[in-house]
Amino acid sequence: MGQLITYTRPDGQSAQAWLDAPDDATPATPGLVVIQEWWGLNEQIKGAARRWAQAGYRVLVPDLYRGRMTLEAQEAEHLMTGLNFGDAASQDVRGAVQHLKAQGAAKVGVTGYCMGGALTLLAATMAPEADAAVAWYGFPPLEYVDASQIRAPLMGHFSQHDAFFPHANVAALAEKLGAAGVNFEFHSYDTLHAFANETMLPPDCPPTNRYDPAAAELAWQRSLDFFARTLA
Repeated sequence: MGQLITYTRPDGQSAQAWLDAPDDATPATPGLVVIQEWWGLNEQIKGAARRWAQAGYRVLVPDLYRGRMTLEAQEAEHLMTGLNFGDAASQDVRGAVQHLKAQGAAKVGVTGYCMGGALTLLAATMAPEADAAVAWYGFPPLEYVDASQIRAPLMGHFSQHDAFFPHANVAALAEKLGAAGVNFEFHSYDTLHAFANETMLPPDCPPTNRYDPAAAELAWQRSLDFFARTLA
């Protein structure tokens, strides 16, 4: 079972994160930093951490909202707007990567969903210790992506009908990464936003979001294969 731990950011400040790991974890178990959606460190993202742990990774989920979370989209937007993305990527996420490596992991990946997908791409530019990254239906404004700083291989899963992250911008992101020589692969899915979040089912989800089991499973298998190659 998972637990809340405290770790140290590069700037020396303390931060908290949810830790989960395989039952047979050793110090050398590969690490994975999982980044929350805009709802906060809720039960759904802890469940995602458990699934990654069961797949063989020691997982840290940084608590970016410092204990706050919500079920309401308006409040989630408020929390996300108040987040310093640069600080979150360069300090909270990078610190989590460093912590996992200090515990013995030879390689550590980063993956995140929605807002966490955007932070995954930023972390790829700001956390040089990360060995691979997978972004799920999220990316930052392209002017904030310094592709020249990305050294780790990158995978992206994007929705073709995404109201928050327009699919037209995925091609522009791919062009920017390609021009910088980044090792990346993008996959597109005929879905709405948040297609891998199993709680996004009507009538309790926003009309912009919808869980798609088939797309979620395909993206999951692609991600497993990717991390098996890059974090081995």
